[in-house]
Amino acid sequence: MRTRTPFTRTVALVAASLLGAAGCAGTDASDAADAAPRTVEPVAGCGAGSWTDPSDLAPGREPARCEKGAPAARPLAGKRKITVATGTLSAEYVAPLQVAVAKGEFAKEGLDVSLKVLPAPDALPLLAKGDVDAQWAAPEAAVMNGINGGFAIKWVAGNFSPAPTSKSGLWVRLKDGESADHVDMAGRRLGTMIGKGSVIAYPMDTSLKKHGGGLDKISFQQLGSADVLTALRNGGVDSAWLLDPVWRKVDGDEKYAFLGGQPLGEPLGGLLFGPTLLNEDPDAGVAFLRAYIRTVNTYFAGDYKSDPAFVAELAELMKIDEATLRSTPSMRMDWEIRAGTTDRLQKAYADSGVSEGTPVPEDKAVDRAMYGEAVGHKP
Repeated sequence: MRTRTPFTRTVALVAASLLGAAGCAGTDASDAADAAPRTVEPVAGCGAGSWTDPSDLAPGREPARCEKGAPAARPLAGKRKITVATGTLSAEYVAPLQVAVAKGEFAKEGLDVSLKVLPAPDALPLLAKGDVDAQWAAPEAAVMNGINGGFAIKWVAGNFSPAPTSKSGLWVRLKDGESADHVDMAGRRLGTMIGKGSVIAYPMDTSLKKHGGGLDKISFQQLGSADVLTALRNGGVDSAWLLDPVWRKVDGDEKYAFLGGQPLGEPLGGLLFGPTLLNEDPDAGVAFLRAYIRTVNTYFAGDYKSDPAFVAELAELMKIDEATLRSTPSMRMDWEIRAGTTDRLQKAYADSGVSEGTPVPEDKAVDRAMYGEAVGHKP
């Protein structure tokens, strides 16, 4: 029997409600796109390097980039108000959105963008109904189950992959006689913010299987973001998925070992669009992505933490300590989505028993056309 988390139960109930009440809520998001092909034109400053082959999964792959300041803004005829739901504003992977707002990059496109902090279980049904326009999140199990249930939602842009020197990922408290090269993970309790349905299930399963574990051989303890490290330290859990910069608190302590993290070069989250930007106003959707991509190219193209002034600016925007922000390497901000990521994620969800129905095909869950249009890439 498959186990439903509170998140997936909420999605299932809302999906049924939407489909039953409106009928049209389950319209496949690709229908409108198929009915109205969009013209893609070359974009100044975005050459061959602004698009990479999605099938390239090399860990050292260079992320797509345009020139600084590109793609240039193409203001919409009328101003649009866009609400983006995000689980936090203090995590570094949200910084490009905050910078785009602060620097006026969205405003240049004629977009009035507001970032609204909402827990993912609350935001997803609102996205499906069009009450929020976009969600800065990931194709979690609940998202894929929602698409299976009729939600017109697609993953339209990536966010980041970790730096090779990052140790954001699975950490374990070692028992006597264990080392990072020899840990028996079977039967351990793992602390995480989302649980089995998180995208980290995919890299976590890979790391666990190297150490006699697997998602079906451990138990999960769902915790608040501020409680994960505390539970690992006080024995409430045996292992935990620690994000930047939290892992710095245990790095170098011989009582703990890092077992692995997110695959290099493969974003596991980013921007989800609902029916408003996918179907009703795709011009605004492309404009949003154009501003996001321009922000990455202008402010996050390389080692952005080498600029002390920019780090200070980021720390103020994120409301975190500047030294803490400097303590971890720059993320590789990446708007593109790799081929097969949703397939690998769904395999992990199935292994952990939280997927529902048949696997969602990639073309029903992912749309690369909008960011392709933003940089002038013709399919």
